[in-house]
Amino acid sequence: MDMRDTSVPRLLGDGPLPGPWTPGPPHVWLLRITGAPGPETYERVLDAQERARAAAFARDRLRERYVASHVGLRRLLGAYLGTDPAAVVLTRETCPGCGGPHGRPAVAGAPFHFSLSHAGDLALYAFADTPVGADVEQEQPLAVVTDVARALHPDETAELAALPVPERPVAFARCWTRKEAYLKGLGTGLSGPLSATYVGTGPGPAPLPGWTLTDIPVGPGHAAAMATAVTTED
Repeated sequence: MDMRDTSVPRLLGDGPLPGPWTPGPPHVWLLRITGAPGPETYERVLDAQERARAAAFARDRLRERYVASHVGLRRLLGAYLGTDPAAVVLTRETCPGCGGPHGRPAVAGAPFHFSLSHAGDLALYAFADTPVGADVEQEQPLAVVTDVARALHPDETAELAALPVPERPVAFARCWTRKEAYLKGLGTGLSGPLSATYVGTGPGPAPLPGWTLTDIPVGPGHAAAMATAVTTED
């Protein structure tokens, strides 16, 4: 059994890729993006939709981040599935909110669920036996925090207002990543109401029925979290 602390991400690129997926605790990976793979790599590994999206970025740095994070995802998927990363066929599950084909990303027939998030020069990946969502965000300026905090759960808004001003960006980032990870795990993403669920702004996540929220340490200036669905044994 894998007894590794699942809150500590493995660094993608600093060691070997994983072997085929086996049931157990979630796996979390972190990629520090220092540049994009060359065209000879990403044009072979990414599918047509990913290549088209990469080409649509007007800014080179945004394109590099997108390409690097998606090549990293495919390398991990290929390793867990025991196949060529380029052969992995990505799809979308049905959205639980509207029934449209834009729910959680998935690979048909895979024995695991996964989630990808990227912010700045970081990409975060989570893999689990049950539905999972991951989110990483850069800390935001106080003006952004003040504006967006009004859309959170009323108790979270009140908690942020009660904090000393310098502490609010860090607390807001904790809250936001927990909330978005949960909504991504549900499959609704940010189309779900931010005010409906309380995840807390404090040092530890609030309990959330049916889910486990875990804060992921990713270094100064960022916050990250993972939400995994809890299953009950028959």
